[in-house]
Amino acid sequence: MSSMSDVLDRLTVEGELYDTLADGSVRCHACGHRCLIREGKRGICQVRFNEGGKLRAPWGYVAALQSDPIEKKPFFHVMPGTNALTFGMLGCDYHCPYCQNFLTSQAMRDPVSDVAVNLVRQVTPGQMVATAKRTHADVVVSSYNEPLITSEWAVEIFKKAKEAGLMCAYVSNGNNTPEVMEYLRPYLSAYKVDLKCMNDKNYRKLGGTLQHTLDGIKRARELGLWVEVVTLVVPGFNDSNEELWEAARFLAGESIDIPWHVTAFHKDYKMTDPDNTDAATLMRAAEIGREAGLRYVYAGNLPGRVEEYEDTFCPQCSYRVVRRSGYIIREYKITGEGRCPKCKSQIAGLWPKDPSKVALNGMGMPLPVY
Repeated sequence: MSSMSDVLDRLTVEGELYDTLADGSVRCHACGHRCLIREGKRGICQVRFNEGGKLRAPWGYVAALQSDPIEKKPFFHVMPGTNALTFGMLGCDYHCPYCQNFLTSQAMRDPVSDVAVNLVRQVTPGQMVATAKRTHADVVVSSYNEPLITSEWAVEIFKKAKEAGLMCAYVSNGNNTPEVMEYLRPYLSAYKVDLKCMNDKNYRKLGGTLQHTLDGIKRARELGLWVEVVTLVVPGFNDSNEELWEAARFLAGESIDIPWHVTAFHKDYKMTDPDNTDAATLMRAAEIGREAGLRYVYAGNLPGRVEEYEDTFCPQCSYRVVRRSGYIIREYKITGEGRCPKCKSQIAGLWPKDPSKVALNGMGMPLPVY
């Protein structure tokens, strides 16, 4: 029986995001770790490796594939009511102890994820686009594991998706580099970042650094991508008023139009000690975001328990322009020009040109893809 490394190493091509050094080592630029990888060794992500002085990168498969409501990413200001064909591979540059996708993200790092080799399905970019069309998805998203480390394969899919008139997006930890973002820029429209905390010591426990993520948010915006930010609020880890204020002030300093989603932690993987996040904590975090000046703040994944923090309001006249219930759009009032119908103010986001085509009262659940 083949090991996971045998299977994954066969599903690779020479990468494009690296430099070759004189001694045969390679310097990878796919994520902020910028791993120096010697011959026969692997990067921190475990799925990019040096073979014969060339960087090998994942290619030609998916390990997770769903056609989700785009609100599940969560993107609340990108094509509401549409489906997003969402794919992931294996591996990650972080090792978050509360990861809900640990089976795929911690492959090659944690033996508990060895079963994920059974999730691998070889696929072509053309088949991915056909699946998007069949499941009525207008957006193709790379997510579940960290997409930065599999960007060569994502771009190959995105090329076909763009040709077919589909929008493309990343759901990322934000640990990016100028090189990978320039590589992705021709294909991406939207970029969601997990801002995990505002404490560098805690960030390093997860496998990253705070400054890299803050720089990653800035970089995505400077490249003209639509950016939304999520903070999973974990009791005792990042839920103090001081830390939430620091996050909100940083985002507001970048742009008061950045949507900030504060979402509820639940016990998972290796982090089972903190209590699950309650609605009152999420609403406290959301109120801090609004007080910091952010125009669009959402309290997520506790539908029906967070009052108005599921909905979008015009920042000028406070008219409710989108009403949501979980991942379902109940009412949609934004005009085809992206404006409030009442006061005509612009609502920041990537909105459908034809509001009549926004799907209302949908299932709010993934569609089968196989």
